[in-house]
Amino acid sequence: MAGRSRRSLIFVFLVVLTCGFLGVVFGRTGAAPTTGDDDMRDSVHTFAQVYSVIEQNYAEKLDADKAIYDGAIPGMLRVLDPHSNFFDPKQYSALQEEQRGRYYGVGMQVGPRNNKVIVIAPFAGAPAYRAGIRPGDVIVAIDGKPTDNMTTSDVADLLKGPKGTTVHIAILREGNTKPLDFTVIRDEIPRYSVDLHFLIRPGIGYLHISGFQETTEAETAAALEEMGELKGLILDLRNNPGGLLSEGVGVADKFLKKGQVIVSHHGRNSPEKIYRAAHGSTKDYPIVCIVNHGTASAAEIVSGAIQDHDRGLIAGETTFGKGLVQTVYRLPENTGLALTTAKYYTPSGRLIQRDYNGVSLYDYYYNRNADDNSINGVKQDEANREVKLTDSGRTVYGGGGITPDVKFPPIKANKFQEELLRKYAFFNFSKHYSISHKIEKSFTVDDAVLQEFRNFLADAKVPYTEKDLVDNNDWVRASIKSELFVGAFGQQEGLRVQAEADPNVLKALDLMPKAKDLADNARKTIAEHNQARFSAPSN
Repeated sequence: MAGRSRRSLIFVFLVVLTCGFLGVVFGRTGAAPTTGDDDMRDSVHTFAQVYSVIEQNYAEKLDADKAIYDGAIPGMLRVLDPHSNFFDPKQYSALQEEQRGRYYGVGMQVGPRNNKVIVIAPFAGAPAYRAGIRPGDVIVAIDGKPTDNMTTSDVADLLKGPKGTTVHIAILREGNTKPLDFTVIRDEIPRYSVDLHFLIRPGIGYLHISGFQETTEAETAAALEEMGELKGLILDLRNNPGGLLSEGVGVADKFLKKGQVIVSHHGRNSPEKIYRAAHGSTKDYPIVCIVNHGTASAAEIVSGAIQDHDRGLIAGETTFGKGLVQTVYRLPENTGLALTTAKYYTPSGRLIQRDYNGVSLYDYYYNRNADDNSINGVKQDEANREVKLTDSGRTVYGGGGITPDVKFPPIKANKFQEELLRKYAFFNFSKHYSISHKIEKSFTVDDAVLQEFRNFLADAKVPYTEKDLVDNNDWVRASIKSELFVGAFGQQEGLRVQAEADPNVLKALDLMPKAKDLADNARKTIAEHNQARFSAPSN
């Protein structure tokens, strides 16, 4: 057997050994195997025999790394649960970068447009921003390498590199016939998880958390302090996939009372651990927490704790339903293994994890209907879910994500909106408009701007009717302003425009009095229960 094949087999043995120490051998979970080491040796021996037959007789030359990294190990993990995962060297490096919340590069978001890779937005203050690179710039070469046929990922990888190193970027900009050359010195680029916070109304804060990484708790504390004394808060956790458990606990600590339970977890080989608010908050402003189907894991820990303690009103769609804890093990050859080692429970004792038995991996992730909480046509009926109570005695359900107190239907783009987005109409218009107009913070999309947009759509041969524009007036105006603000003031200002016009954010604002009533009634009910308990005669 070739050296590469032997190396791959040895690596598989090490992975299986790692899983074996945790009582997991090729899909067996529960009690430890009765014959222990013998079972593991038999499993590895059988695998080696199968691999040898394939390696010697397969119709084409076998790619050992592909067979192991993309086949054997992921296949072994898939029979366990949907969230245990193996990371090859590139994926493991990306995971570490994401958890750290920073990387080294030039600091700009790139994406595909018209078969080219272009700059979506340079990050304010980053090297690309300081160098004068703008949204809409087409990246034609990096360090002399043409980007033709490169993917967005390929280009992003070339832009990254050690701090202090230099990268040469050739840019084609609208209005210029020849490429512009930029010499950019790479630096540390923070990935902010609190990507937007501001006062959306006097005294009412808006805070969006995109994920939970090493800096999220600190970012949240800084954002709350910057917004000052609040009379209410919209906490937006939509499309937040989670991340580090410790950071989710730290964020929840900012809203709960000291000592209150935030989450607990335990597994077969993992003793129960309870996380409480170590510092707590004395603030009692009302909170409306917006969630959707993309809210998962640590984001469900935060929203579940807020709901169970009646600290705020949960609004939106039923969340994803991920209640499994993964421990990440570093393996040889710069690879990693994220293995489910425990399940987590909200303060009321709810397991948020939804059922994945008999459901394909594709259906589990992508074929769920958020309207009726069904997976592949099978409805997750509340009648069959565990029932728990909040601190004040409200009914909440486990086993299928966090069910919101107030449901918002998912926002779906209509055909006209989809067509404009598919043609990048707002992005392309912003490039065109910015050439001859200076954008100020006081800018509004008035009738004159709308007329220029009509002219642009006609020139670009994007079909529309006046009825389309009238029916989608607010959305069109907000989309135009958002793209122009990204180009003029940075991505965060564009996100702010989107949030201010978001229908569900506006609904959340309307729910603020209801959130206050919820918290007030909960405090009253809990006080009455405590008084009754302490005043009851002892036997």
